[in-house]
Amino acid sequence: MQKEIEITLLPHQVAQSEIIKTKLAETLKVSEDRIKAYDILKRSIDARSRKVIFRILVKVFVDEEPQPEIQTIHYSNVKDAKPIIIVGAGPAGLFAALQCIENGMKPVIIERGKDVKQRRRDLAVINKQGVVNTESNYCYGEGGAGTYSDGKLYTRSNKRGDINKVLQAFVDHGAEKDILIDARPHIGTNKLPHIITAIRETILNAGGEVIFDSQMTDILIEFGKVKGIEINFEEKLFADDLILATGHSARDVYELLNRKNIRIEAKPFALGVRIEHPQEIIDAAQYHCDTRSEFLPPAYYSLVEQVGARGVFSFCMCPGGIIAPCATGENEIVVNGWSPSKRNNPFANSGTVVQVTLDDVLGYDPLRMLNFQSEIEKIAFEAGGGNLVAPAQRMVDFVNNKLSIDLPKNSYLPGTKSVMLDNILPEFVSNSLRGALPLFGKKIKGYYTNEAILVGVESRTSSPVRIPRDKENYQHPQVKGLYPCAEGAGYAGGIVSAAIDGINCANAILASR
Repeated sequence: MQKEIEITLLPHQVAQSEIIKTKLAETLKVSEDRIKAYDILKRSIDARSRKVIFRILVKVFVDEEPQPEIQTIHYSNVKDAKPIIIVGAGPAGLFAALQCIENGMKPVIIERGKDVKQRRRDLAVINKQGVVNTESNYCYGEGGAGTYSDGKLYTRSNKRGDINKVLQAFVDHGAEKDILIDARPHIGTNKLPHIITAIRETILNAGGEVIFDSQMTDILIEFGKVKGIEINFEEKLFADDLILATGHSARDVYELLNRKNIRIEAKPFALGVRIEHPQEIIDAAQYHCDTRSEFLPPAYYSLVEQVGARGVFSFCMCPGGIIAPCATGENEIVVNGWSPSKRNNPFANSGTVVQVTLDDVLGYDPLRMLNFQSEIEKIAFEAGGGNLVAPAQRMVDFVNNKLSIDLPKNSYLPGTKSVMLDNILPEFVSNSLRGALPLFGKKIKGYYTNEAILVGVESRTSSPVRIPRDKENYQHPQVKGLYPCAEGAGYAGGIVSAAIDGINCANAILASR
């Protein structure tokens, strides 16, 4: 007999198999010797009451042994198959490639940046010297933006595709099996590069190609049909199908499409700051304790508030994390956050952003939201004074319109400078944040404090441009064989949803044949 049941455990009990088995037997009202095995299906923390517990969904085998499940997909060799060009080696591009191989098609990935190993050196220069390599940074390079911004795998995209297939693929390539059961799965920036490398090796071993340092500089189109791409303004690569998985920061791609009169559309996004607290403040509030138990992970939060007609919300929260400089061009400041797998840094940070609507930036230019985003990033750079020093302000000082005399210790390595953030953010963003932060403080004890720092600007929350596509065949309505994909096209918002969209695009190509 097999049964799925939910049990609750105290934090120190979660890793003790004998306690779990006893709890299962008591719940099912059977003797312990009848429980032959169990599998944990889902695991989440419930901190709503003062006693923090884990809720565990368990599949229990009573009076029978479980049958082994073979999860790994066998990838046949596609070296001689018809090529599919995939531009971008982020999660969408990599998972599109894996699905192409599964479908008997040959993926050829073109990536403007470097592989994960070489990319790490460029990130060190960004953090230590404040100098951005415009082709190799936190956004560009193998694995995409998620590789070095920590690998959060939480998603609500269960209606778009098979989330478990994506998570299992990560496990098959070296991720911990915990990501299959945790409510908020997370890999960690320190582990992701090895996993991304393993995925690349799978693609290469199956006959696919991955080509680095290769920027797409043109799309070759004849009679409304894709014929290939131009690379680095000189080389040409030919194929009938092109998956465009270039991420939300590849502004040159939007400009290219616009120049070629391939329809794109302005899209709303969100803009704000990254807010960092000492992690102990968040732990104490969320776990109702003075000191977090060693059996509990650093605490997480999710906040949302309506201020007038605008939504203000936390985004990409990083317990035990670090604020990172994520600019992709010169003379701009963009901040994001990441956490290592252990989430053991002393700070907690989260993007805290305000909705920016199409009515906020009037006009008919499809690039107007992108240009607005870019302008704010340049103003932030000038306010910081160069070398990626970020403008910042203490939280209560910001709300009270007061310049911070000094700034608290924080995780942003290039450095911070005390400024009036009102001089950088649009008035409607500042006013919305100013209204929301004290209200957030009522939801999380200790949140509203001058120990917290606001670092600007958090601007790459999502693409400010949408590349339209048909809902059924995933192709651009003007160009047959062009498949706009994932975050850069406006159809995903994170690693897992991007991976699912990559899979869907690869399947759409198969269906079109």
